[in-house]
Amino acid sequence: MSSKKVTVVGAGIIGASIAWHLTEAGAEVTLISSERGGVATPRSFAWINASWGNSHAYFGFRARAMQEWKRLAAAVPAIPYTECGGICWDLPPEQLKAYAEEHAGWGYDIRTVTREEIARMEPHLADLPQFALHAAGEAAADPLATAQALIDGAKAKGAKLLEETVLSLDMENGRIIGLATSEGNHETDEIILAAGVGAVSLAATAGITLPVKSPPGLLVHSKPTGKILNGLVIGEKAHIRQTGDGRIVAGSDFGGTDPGTEPDKAAAELFQTVQAMLPGAGLELDHYTVGYRPTPKDGLPIIGPTSCEGLYVAVMHSGVTLAPLVGKLVAAEVLAEPQDELLAPYRLSRFASIADA
Repeated sequence: MSSKKVTVVGAGIIGASIAWHLTEAGAEVTLISSERGGVATPRSFAWINASWGNSHAYFGFRARAMQEWKRLAAAVPAIPYTECGGICWDLPPEQLKAYAEEHAGWGYDIRTVTREEIARMEPHLADLPQFALHAAGEAAADPLATAQALIDGAKAKGAKLLEETVLSLDMENGRIIGLATSEGNHETDEIILAAGVGAVSLAATAGITLPVKSPPGLLVHSKPTGKILNGLVIGEKAHIRQTGDGRIVAGSDFGGTDPGTEPDKAAAELFQTVQAMLPGAGLELDHYTVGYRPTPKDGLPIIGPTSCEGLYVAVMHSGVTLAPLVGKLVAAEVLAEPQDELLAPYRLSRFASIADA
């Protein structure tokens, strides 16, 4: 157990997971955010995967995170987590085959399914491909409800939640001593910046540059309907899933895409695509969201201490997939347990030429 005083800035799924794991380890935790549940988290597609496009090392990191989801969901039963599997055909056929062969060789539970098998798995889908890939272990979670469950769990064990806007970080002799918020100043032994895109400006007040972009992502959300989908559908024209309350959530890819200057029009066109994929469902558009994804310059997470003593950062895209593992590893590292080598590729120092202002 630890009596260290730690302040986590950001109450999205990453900050909430870090706060929960720190509190479980006995730290004195204060979680500060003006938005309970964060800004990007509620606008996430929330596909939990170790899918294509990753190096072997990053695949391993994500695959371990998928396993950590089972641990965390068992520890916090209020988390709405579903291991529903995913069907994918959003790559050209030869690339699909190469992806399946590569990832199966890495130990991913993935196999080829025929059009007939897809129809049995997802009978409401139209315009099916000749074949697709099925990854049985892929999952989904309600990201906002998960963050809130973790915050509630941390509070039940003594964590403090302050719904305040963080304005700047306070330093003395090159070390963090606290932070200033809309409500005053707070002293702390350590600050963990897990505020997504907002971490960039806050780190700058301590002289630290975070090379993080914030591309927009459009997702459409239907009105609640009856059971339509059994799992995730990563289709050529749209990525879709159904939430626990019956809504269909979809993007032209899982992260959403830039809605341009006419988001209403872009949302309407995207929803028409979704309706065509599920023609008998009678879907009605409820609303759309545009999230701004905190995406480090090279696409990989930034996790670890900075050159400013007492300041730690945890900023990434794929926050939903990575949240349980990142929370566990960050809590252990901040509380001075042995460092996990899995974090080595994700340090801010890899951007050495631009990292520190």
